[in-house]
Amino acid sequence: GENVDSKAASPRLQMSKEQTKDYEITVPFLLNGEPWRPVDGVYSKSHPALLQFVIQAENKHLVIDLERNEGLLARGFTETHYLQDGTDVVLTRNRTGHCYYHGQVQGYPESSVSLSTCSGLRGILVFGNNSYILEPLEGATSEHKIYRVENLKIAPGSCGHQLDIPATVASAPSQHSPAARYKRETLKTTKYVELVIVADNREFQRQGKDVEKIKQRLIEIANYVDKFYRPLNIRVALVGVEVWNDMDKCSISQDPFTSLHEFLDWRKLKLLPRKAHDNAQLISGVYFQGTTIGMAPIMSMCTAEQSGGVVMDHSENPLGAAVTLAHELGHNFGMNHDTLERGCNCRASTDKGGCIMNPSTGYPFPMVFSSCSRKDLENSLEKGVGMCLFNLPEVKESFGGQKCGNGYVEDGEECDCGEPEECTNRCCNATTCALNPGAVCAHGLCCEDCQLKAAGISCRESSNSCDLPEFCTGASPQCPANVYLHDGHACHGVDGYCYNGICQTHEQQCITLWGPGAKPAPGICFERVNSAGDPYGNCGKDSKSSFAKCEPRDAKCGKIQCQGGANRPVIGTNAVSIETNIPLQEGGKILCRGTHVYLGDDMPDPGLVLAGTKCEDGKICLNRRCQNTSVFGVHKCATKCHGRGVCNNKKNCHCEADWAPPFCDKPGFGGSVDSGPIRQADNKSLTIGVLITILCLIFAGSIMYLKRKTFMRWLFTSKKTTIEKLRSVSPARPSSSSEPNRVHTTCVSKNLIMKPQNTGIQKRDGPRRPLPYQVIDISNPVKAHEVPPLKTPQRVLPPLPQLPGHLAGPERPLPANPSLRFSQ
Repeated sequence: GENVDSKAASPRLQMSKEQTKDYEITVPFLLNGEPWRPVDGVYSKSHPALLQFVIQAENKHLVIDLERNEGLLARGFTETHYLQDGTDVVLTRNRTGHCYYHGQVQGYPESSVSLSTCSGLRGILVFGNNSYILEPLEGATSEHKIYRVENLKIAPGSCGHQLDIPATVASAPSQHSPAARYKRETLKTTKYVELVIVADNREFQRQGKDVEKIKQRLIEIANYVDKFYRPLNIRVALVGVEVWNDMDKCSISQDPFTSLHEFLDWRKLKLLPRKAHDNAQLISGVYFQGTTIGMAPIMSMCTAEQSGGVVMDHSENPLGAAVTLAHELGHNFGMNHDTLERGCNCRASTDKGGCIMNPSTGYPFPMVFSSCSRKDLENSLEKGVGMCLFNLPEVKESFGGQKCGNGYVEDGEECDCGEPEECTNRCCNATTCALNPGAVCAHGLCCEDCQLKAAGISCRESSNSCDLPEFCTGASPQCPANVYLHDGHACHGVDGYCYNGICQTHEQQCITLWGPGAKPAPGICFERVNSAGDPYGNCGKDSKSSFAKCEPRDAKCGKIQCQGGANRPVIGTNAVSIETNIPLQEGGKILCRGTHVYLGDDMPDPGLVLAGTKCEDGKICLNRRCQNTSVFGVHKCATKCHGRGVCNNKKNCHCEADWAPPFCDKPGFGGSVDSGPIRQADNKSLTIGVLITILCLIFAGSIMYLKRKTFMRWLFTSKKTTIEKLRSVSPARPSSSSEPNRVHTTCVSKNLIMKPQNTGIQKRDGPRRPLPYQVIDISNPVKAHEVPPLKTPQRVLPPLPQLPGHLAGPERPLPANPSLRFSQ
């Protein structure tokens, strides 16, 4: 999607060094009475897993309990910088600890502390409705200064151009929302963002050209962001930091829009192939023009093209960049601005910083999310945003050393429920990190009462028509990682194609823009309006930031054209209707309704068709072009599933309930090698069947005994005939593996995909049951000589034909996609 929001502030003021007032000097003491001494270096055995110290602030003695944030750095975490000749240097040092902590203030149950001990104590303490910054006193060894966040004064910034969804639209429940149980489980399940943070060359220069110092700053920023997102059941696990100390690897300029898209292109082409991750953020030392200090695409989490953002490092304190990064990450999640008209509930008052998704920022920095942000996140997850976030990253055991009681199950441990005084898990011995007698497991969605759940029990339901459910395997306590339909698979019947786990359609986008009753305009509207190449009709902007004309074949990938709905766009007060009347040769005219939003030259247009939207039969919008779905290879992938399954995003078959993966060619229990079996072995039915068989044999034996004389006479008189009949029977037995040749049949006309007619074959070649969760069609094969000829050579993956009686599950259209929202 090209839909981006910016966060505003006053860069000239914020880039200058902040002046503090009313701070006091304090010397931290360890609880044993010794003065706290700084430890040089980010990674050292001297950084303990647990730390307690006392400081004095405003005539109060505060006891701070800290625990090293073991989940901050994931397995495979790397640090990258460059030699002068451009050669990259990737470090995966054998670390035994790091210096980033989370904690609380004793006596304040709702308190929150995020500190680093890398070079002095530096961080933020929130307790008793107040927030304090603690940092080393320049030039001192043990002395620190502490002051209230509001005493760090600068002029606040404002968002000069913003687009927000009114509260009545944003919070309205969707007509076909998923089950309430799925909502609860999705929100309750911890999500993990595997994050990469990159610092550009200007940031490297601003930090004194010190590679180690800037790496330390980037990790500290991530530590803050992880703390902000914990209340939302989201953990931020850093998988890499990178410093462009020799030169920028893509063009970074004062134009935030251009910088964002240059960075996202670099991420897709260069970073993703060498470093697996979910999201990447650029910390830039460049002064962005205007008031923009951050920019990120909306609802783009987990996508290869746009899961990322750019952040201007506008504050001497890394907390400033952390707040902006959390804001932009919120946009990636689909969070919108907290505007007055939405009526958001924020537990932090404005003078205490407000909430993170406020449209403008200043001091004090916001550090909490509002009720609107939580609702936006819930809606996004229901629609399939963030499909990659449900896998648990392996925490690098060398960080902090392998330690029983840190809450992470590491090599050599069967379980880890934390320290003995905080462990409430009856399956795990907190002292030894071993399972208690009789326990098979202690953690995971597939562990219940210390035992593994049976194979085939659902542990994560599908969230939409492009998502696939996951099931316990019976061998692991963890629910399999989330999988979804392969990009390019048909969804909503033939109205759309799956893309990054979401079914995008023109109709849903029209409803988002114009409200209920809206629908896409005829094709001539797209062609005529988008051929203009002006602000009201275009295919986005070219490399020179000029509006690009749409070629006729790409017209449905430009500005979306709708009909019906409300009298004006429902997406915000600065969105206006652009109506175009197109006369017809036979008389009359067609009304085309587009939208124009007064944003700024650095803001993309929310009225553009979203990436992944169907533009023709067998074609999808990518990079403002209408491209064939064959680029995804979904049709080729589906052929290996023998017409009894669909292809998932890992290019594996997800089989019907009675067929076995990996190729759905043998009887089994359905599912895939990625998601587990979709049904359990029916042991009860098997037992009943065996008992009935035994009873029948006993009954038959009794009859034969009573009629033995008659039976013996019949057997000997018909012996020759019986042998002759046996000899006349072919010795070959039918095998479940010997199947007739099968092909997928597709009959395509102009705007209609026809299914083959019933061939009249009554006999079924194997057990078939409809998948109870399925909202897409799964094909039933027909013989090769029954295949009707293709009318066009297009490669399309429509809903596949079914045998009689094989009913697809109820179709649920996606709720209105909020991805056109603008926030910060």
